[in-house]
Amino acid sequence: MLEQLLIFTRGGLILWTWKEFENALKGSPIDTLIRSCLLEERSGDLSYNYDAPAAAYTLKWTFNNDLGLIFVAVYQRILHLFYVDHLLATVKREFSQLYDPKKTVYYDFDDVYRQLQEEAEARAEELKKSSKLQFGGSRSTTFQCKKQGQAVIGRASDGGNQRSDGSGEDGGDKGSILSRKLQNGNSNGHQNGIESYATGDGNGKENRESEAGAFDVNKLQKKLRSKGGKKTDTTTNTNKPPKVDSNKKITKKNRVWGDAPEHPKLDFTDPADERGDDNFEVVAKDHGKSMMDKEETISSDDESEEEEVGEDNKSNAKKMGWFSSMFQSITGKANLEKADLEPALKGLKDRLMTKNVAEEIAEKLCESVAASLEGKKMGSFTRISSTVKTAMEEALVRILTPKRSIDILRDVHAAKEQGKPYVVVFVGVNGVGKSTNLAKVAYWLQQHKVNVMMAACDTFRSGAVEQLRTHARRLNIPIFEKGYEKDPAAVAKEAIQEAVRNGSDVVLVDTAGRMQDNEPLMRALSKLIYLNNPELVLFVGEALVGNDAVDQLSNFNQKLADLTTSPNAKLIDGILLTKFDTIDDKVGAALSMVYISGAPVMFVGCGQSYTDLKKLNVKSIIKTLLM
Repeated sequence: MLEQLLIFTRGGLILWTWKEFENALKGSPIDTLIRSCLLEERSGDLSYNYDAPAAAYTLKWTFNNDLGLIFVAVYQRILHLFYVDHLLATVKREFSQLYDPKKTVYYDFDDVYRQLQEEAEARAEELKKSSKLQFGGSRSTTFQCKKQGQAVIGRASDGGNQRSDGSGEDGGDKGSILSRKLQNGNSNGHQNGIESYATGDGNGKENRESEAGAFDVNKLQKKLRSKGGKKTDTTTNTNKPPKVDSNKKITKKNRVWGDAPEHPKLDFTDPADERGDDNFEVVAKDHGKSMMDKEETISSDDESEEEEVGEDNKSNAKKMGWFSSMFQSITGKANLEKADLEPALKGLKDRLMTKNVAEEIAEKLCESVAASLEGKKMGSFTRISSTVKTAMEEALVRILTPKRSIDILRDVHAAKEQGKPYVVVFVGVNGVGKSTNLAKVAYWLQQHKVNVMMAACDTFRSGAVEQLRTHARRLNIPIFEKGYEKDPAAVAKEAIQEAVRNGSDVVLVDTAGRMQDNEPLMRALSKLIYLNNPELVLFVGEALVGNDAVDQLSNFNQKLADLTTSPNAKLIDGILLTKFDTIDDKVGAALSMVYISGAPVMFVGCGQSYTDLKKLNVKSIIKTLLM
C-alpha cells in the first residue's frame, strides 16, 4: 500500500495530499527528495531510496511542466509496488484537468483518487495472474525438456556400455570417457583431461601423441639451473665493478646552457642533518597577495555563437514552407515532446563530454533537463536549441552554486570564540598536490592574521614530512611532526592538543595519498576523521580527471561511511581543485565532482607559487561549458 501521495507546485505550495495511515512518515523523505534530487538536477532518475532510522522508503515522481506541478508517491521499499508509475500517470492526467491556478484546496479530488487507486491495483493483480500463468507454462515445458534430456543421457550412457561390452578394450575406453562427459559436463578442465588420458589405452593413438608432446619439468629446471650457474660464474669472474671510495661525496653539477644567466636557487630543503634542526633558518618573506582576495572579472559582452539546429527541425521547416514556419515562430509551438528535445540534448551532451564532464554525469544532466522541459509550451520567437541551452544553464547554476556558507574565515573566528582550533583535513589520491595546496591555504590564512599550525600526518610516503617542513620554514609557520611509521590519527590528536596549548587558530592536517580502493589506508583515514572530528574535510582532486572523478569521490565518501564506527559519519565537506591552469577549457571535472558529492568547490589551485589559489567563478565555468 502507498504511504503517501503528494501534489505540490514548483514554488512549494502543497495542493493535495493523501495518506494511507494517520501516522506521519518517519524522517523527512519529501524534503530530502527535494534537496537531493529535484534541486540537484537528478530528476531524470526513476526513483529515490530514503533510509529512515526505523523505515526505508522508495519515492517516485512525475512532472507537469506546463502547469508547474510535481506528483510524488511514497511507499515502503520492501513492498515493490508495480502499479505506482501507472497510478502517478493517471493522477497527473485527472488532476491537471481540475487544476486552477487561483484554487489552493482540492477536497473533491479524494473520490477521484480512490477510484484511480482501485483501478490501478486491479490492473496490477490481473498482470500478476497473467504472469503466473505464463510462468507456470514455462515451468512445465522446462520440466518436460529436463525429462527428455535425462532420457537422452540415459540412452547415450546405455549405448556406450553396450558398445563396451561387445567391442573389446578400445570401445570400453571410449564409453567410459563418454559417460564421464555426460556426468560432469564438458570435460575441458585440466583434471578431467588427466583422468581421461589415464583411463585410456596405453598403446592408443591419443596417448602416443600426448607422450610425444610432453616434457619432463625436472629436466628443464636442471638445465635452467646449469645455464644460470654458468652465466653467473662467467659474469662474476670477468666483469668486476670498480671500487668506489665511500668517503668521497659525489655531487651533480648544474648544467649551464650557453651564455644564459644562472637561475635563482629553487631547492629550499635543509642541507644539514636528517631533521634539519641544527641549521634551521627562517626565510619567510612576503610572496604577494593571494588570488583568493582578488575579484575575477568576466567581460559582459557575450561572444556571438551560432545556434545549432537539429536536422529534423531543418527538414520540418522545409516541408512546412516559409509561411507556416513564420507563423509557428510567432505563435509558439505546442507542448514540447521528448522527440523534439533529443537532437538538441544529444548535441549538448557531446559538448559537455568534450569539456571533460564525465559521461554518466552528462547523461543524467540531459535526462533532468528533458524531464523539466517535457510538456512545456515554448514561447514565441524561440527555438528548441536555445530553450534547451537556457534550461541547462539554469541547472548548472543550481548545481555549482554552494548550498551553504563556504566562508572559512568566519568559521575560524567562530571556533576561536569557543576556545578551540579550527581543524582542516586534506584527503585525496596520490600525486594531486595535497601538501603544496595545504601550504597555499596556510599562506592565505596567514595573510588574514590567522595563527596556523601544520600537522605532518603523512607517515607513509618517504619525504612527506621533509616536504611539509620546507613549506613551514618558508612561511614561518610552526609544524607538528612525529616522523614516519606512526599512527596518523594519534599524530593528528597530539597536534590538536599542541595547538590548544600554543593558541593556534587553525590546524591544517596533511594526510597520505591513497587510492579509493585501498582499504587499509582508507580505514586509517576513517579512524583519523572519527577520532579528531575535524570541522572541514577537504578532498583534493585534479582538474585533469574525467570519468575517474566520479569513481574517486563516490568511493571516498562510501568508504568513509562504511568504515567508521559512528552512526553519523563525517563525509567530504568541500573540494579543492588543483592544476586548474593546465586544462584550458576542459573544466568539466568541477561539475562532475560537485554533482556526484554535493560538496562545493572551495579552492582552486592555479599555479606553483603560494599566491596561486583562488575561488571558483561559477559564471566563468558555465560559460566555458556551454561555449
